Amino acid sequence: MGIPAFYRWLVERYPRAAVSVIEDEPPLLDTTGPNPNGYEFDNLYLDMNGIVHPCFHPEGLPPPKSYDDVFRAVFNYIDRIFSIVRPRKLLFLAIDGVAPRAKMNQQRSRRFRAAKDAADEASWRESKIESEEEKSTSLEQSMKLDSNVITPGTEFMELLSSSLHYYIRLRMNKDAGWQGIKVILSDANVPGEGEHKIMSYIRLQRNLPGYDPNTRHCLYGLDADLIMLALATHEIHFSILREDVRGAGPNDKTVKCAKDSLLASQQGEREYSKPMEVVDENVEDYVSRQKFQFLNIWVLREYLAIDMKVRGFKTKAKLERLVDDFVFMCLFIGNDFLPHIPSLEISEGAIDLLMMVYKKEFVKMGGYLTNSSKVNLERVEHFVQAVGFHECAIFRRRTQMEKERELRFRRFSRNKPSSYSSKPMSQNPLNSSAVDIQTQMHRIDTGINANVDKIKLGEKGWKERFYVEKFEAQTEDECKRILRNAVSKYIEGICWVMHYYYEGVCSWQWFYPYHYAPFASDFHGIDKLNIEFTLGKPLKPFDQLLGVLPAASAHALPLFYRELMTDMSSPLLDFYPTDFKLDMNGKRFSWQAICKLPFIEESRLLSEIAKVEHTLTDEERQRNSFSLDALFVHTSHPLAVKILAFCKRKVGHPKLSNAKVKRKINPKFRLCMVKIFPIEAVHVKNAAFEGALFLLMLFHGKLPLSWFRVL
Repeated sequence: MGIPAFYRWLVERYPRAAVSVIEDEPPLLDTTGPNPNGYEFDNLYLDMNGIVHPCFHPEGLPPPKSYDDVFRAVFNYIDRIFSIVRPRKLLFLAIDGVAPRAKMNQQRSRRFRAAKDAADEASWRESKIESEEEKSTSLEQSMKLDSNVITPGTEFMELLSSSLHYYIRLRMNKDAGWQGIKVILSDANVPGEGEHKIMSYIRLQRNLPGYDPNTRHCLYGLDADLIMLALATHEIHFSILREDVRGAGPNDKTVKCAKDSLLASQQGEREYSKPMEVVDENVEDYVSRQKFQFLNIWVLREYLAIDMKVRGFKTKAKLERLVDDFVFMCLFIGNDFLPHIPSLEISEGAIDLLMMVYKKEFVKMGGYLTNSSKVNLERVEHFVQAVGFHECAIFRRRTQMEKERELRFRRFSRNKPSSYSSKPMSQNPLNSSAVDIQTQMHRIDTGINANVDKIKLGEKGWKERFYVEKFEAQTEDECKRILRNAVSKYIEGICWVMHYYYEGVCSWQWFYPYHYAPFASDFHGIDKLNIEFTLGKPLKPFDQLLGVLPAASAHALPLFYRELMTDMSSPLLDFYPTDFKLDMNGKRFSWQAICKLPFIEESRLLSEIAKVEHTLTDEERQRNSFSLDALFVHTSHPLAVKILAFCKRKVGHPKLSNAKVKRKINPKFRLCMVKIFPIEAVHVKNAAFEGALFLLMLFHGKLPLSWFRVL
């Protein structure tokens, strides 16, 4: 995702950090037994978007026919992960809510690209359909299963939240393993990305009196940046659960999971997954071969302590500071908020280069690059300049490798098969490697797009050509102005990301205003920058939908919002181009292309939204609002007794609606839960769900904890 190929690099360089998951032989119904992996976990955190996406559009398998099928697959997916980890204190399910503007630009690019691919797919399907009725049915089905609806504010996300509420109550009533834990559901109406809501929760717990530093955490998710976030917590007992990127062969014998489970996602680092084969199988057969791994952060920390050992420094280097610097350096290679530095590619040894330069220049720099979220800009300039000295050599080597690769492809093309699938290349799910080979040959044969190299990196004048071509600078003065601004904004972005990783959002509105990053050798004068951020506030869900969805997905929005995207007289129509440039930018695969989309002007967007917001129905207003995290505990849980006792004393009090009550809960009963509960309103209902309690709370840094509700 944000750091392509990072996980593959990590498990190859530090092989003992990743271990295969051991599962009990089926049937497994009791999750209260000891964990077969040899150690127990206290808390399990699920980045739910890594589950929902593969359930919504599984690669290499027929798509689900309805939302119910998607939800059923999600439930079974969670069941398997729960049976692997078996948390003893907490399960946290986090769905992406409204994201900071810096992330929205990437979301916009992905969704526009998905819509473009879907249009190609639909066109191909329509060419095979003769009946008008069948065409209409096909169009309705494609709108229903548009993966772009996996965005806060849509009807699908509201239904997903309701379904998870049902699922959690069901499991608490039926599974003894669920009855002894707390379950927190942070749905799409709670602002923030899922993984960062999880990290915010962990940070809050670490700062509470009575917190157990030996708490064992397990985080499930597919994005490589989860590894960085786990390192940034400085929690020793931390593991990340994810699928084995090396893939499972058709003859591998692994245990079967619960019926109707869905395959683990290949989306995160699909370029390194095993190509999908056309096999005669159902979902259960495929999932039975799916392998999982634990990436143990405590082992990775030991590796880094050895690999980043600094010599010649006046004092012994501190591991925690080295870990923070490692996280910081990797930001230049890739993240979800900034384009990576052009000369740094993991597949070309970029991380090894950064670590080598870091150790070599550590003493000259004067020490560490960072102090938690704080960045020492003077040392960073020294470090990045040192990396920049290698750029010309990197580009010359890259050019030579590209020439050799094209020569191999030309040889292959002379003997290529006479025909390929007539299905659009970007949508052939059966063998992505073959599709991308065909794409590469098409580029070579026709001489289009990235095959016409106007920049010629590494040759004389390559910098000037780069900024003219990519940043569209017209004159030398304009080139210098753009360069200074790009470097300034990029360093702002690096500081923004570090704050986001270590403390949370420091600005909801900030974003990097270019599609490309400057060169490392151009980072001059950054030590003189005065970097400050204004916190601002998140957009509403419908506002974000208008900011990230293409016009083809307008069906996910209310009518008058939809018209802002599709009406030819709309003042926002330029935000939703139906055709846009895809820049391969030297990449080999078509899906790696950069989408040259116009950036959203937030003030203009919000101004037009204000004119139609009054047209929303009550149900739509609810979808467009913010909510709180939901906590579920069974009545047999020790915390439930404390909550009920408190509620009995406060319910019916005439001044309760205006009360600001603080109540401390004994850490013995809290079991990794927030300490203070400011309360404005409490409502109690009969135990309609066989004793399960439902509690609403808010766990977001500096935002107030306003109220909770027990059902």
